[in-house]
Amino acid sequence: MKYEAVIGLEVHVQLRTKSKMFTRVAAGYGQPENTLTDPVVLALPGALPVLNKEALDKIIKTGLMLNCKIAPVCKWDRKNYFYPDSPKNYQISQFDQPICVGGSVEIELPGSARNVMGEHRNVPLTRIHLEEDVGKLNHGAAESLVDYNRAGTPLMEIVTDPAMHNADEAFAFLTALKTIIIQGDISDCDMEKGQMRCDANISIRPIGETALGTKVELKNLNSISYVRDGIAHEIRRQIAVTENGGVIVQETRDYDGEAGTSQSLRSKEMAHDYRYFPDPDLMPVRVDEAWKNRIQATLPERPFDRQRRFFEAYQLPYTITSVLIPERELSDYFEEAAKLCGKPQAVGNWIANDLLRELSLARSSLADGKIRPAHIAGLVTLVEGGVVSSNIAKEVFIAMAASGEMPDVVVERKGLKQSTDTGALEKWVADAIATNPKAAEAFKLGNEKSLNAIKGAVMKASQGKANPKLVDEIVRKQIG
Repeated sequence: MKYEAVIGLEVHVQLRTKSKMFTRVAAGYGQPENTLTDPVVLALPGALPVLNKEALDKIIKTGLMLNCKIAPVCKWDRKNYFYPDSPKNYQISQFDQPICVGGSVEIELPGSARNVMGEHRNVPLTRIHLEEDVGKLNHGAAESLVDYNRAGTPLMEIVTDPAMHNADEAFAFLTALKTIIIQGDISDCDMEKGQMRCDANISIRPIGETALGTKVELKNLNSISYVRDGIAHEIRRQIAVTENGGVIVQETRDYDGEAGTSQSLRSKEMAHDYRYFPDPDLMPVRVDEAWKNRIQATLPERPFDRQRRFFEAYQLPYTITSVLIPERELSDYFEEAAKLCGKPQAVGNWIANDLLRELSLARSSLADGKIRPAHIAGLVTLVEGGVVSSNIAKEVFIAMAASGEMPDVVVERKGLKQSTDTGALEKWVADAIATNPKAAEAFKLGNEKSLNAIKGAVMKASQGKANPKLVDEIVRKQIG
């Protein structure tokens, strides 16, 4: 019997805000343990929560970017559970009236090759709700200590429909979601810092059936690669259990990404186990059209929308757009350079092939690098105008990266202008033909490629400064 997997994801994303969800104490990472706390965070008697307006703005922004319906009214609920990382013994969350309903995330599945665009489709969302994060347990050999710095940080939970069927789809979903959220200035989504975390709900069923199987929740998926690997592992495990006559138990399992194994943690809780009830200290929130319209006006272009525009407006190939689109700053950089010189394809090639390589070698960021959009635009203009050859332009680029000088300054300082002196070119060509008689004869017999040996000799003699177009014309003229 053949089986198909059914996968739903629960993605927790910390919102990048100055303060925590229900208090003015600072939100942050990397501070000494238990220093980002106050009476509200620690649930001391008499402390009352106050809503963070910036957090509400950011979850509405997320919902609008993901085509969600923004609820006109949302309320706050207490999710009750007893665990050391929750000082209240409950979490303020949203149960039956979340702020964002429905929506979808556009994903790109792997193509047949790295340079081929894969299939695009939409993964439907169930909801996005806002809540507060809990503390973090640090486990030692003989004891566990709790750090409440993270407790109370604004946290949104993005819940998908059970609509994915393999690990690659889940990987593509998280990649696309992370890109949208970062480019929306909503969160940094650093999974190593816990700013983005993912739980996967996985079940299997015989192909052709529509009823969902018993789901297993997979936790501790602390990288997008581990999500993909963990899901693939769990699908294999469930199929093996079923084929061996076993029964899948609804449970929560811990995935060890290093070992590629999982183990049972506990039986899976149901909603009623949390004893949800409306929080008596917080009023419901009403989101009117003016509020939504104000945020709508701040939305950036979504990554795949921008990619489609780059295809149409600039005729860029997929190999270039797939490099530019994941980073908003890089896409902005490209557009600025392309507008300055009017040669988008050439600009895209320089950025994708040379600029990113140089930044990687220097271990530098785009913002810290010395090459600005005007440098790229200027270099393209020099090449297109025949001032320097493509090969010489590589030398100019390296010099620009080191000094920050504009390309025309580098060319002038180093004497790199292409030679258009026909007298000198004719002598170099004559010498090249004389030293490559077989190539000249082969050209006469119809072998076009044989000219490359002669033109190469000319370029060597001119130290790369000969104008390639003129060289080609003179070579053909002298050979006859």
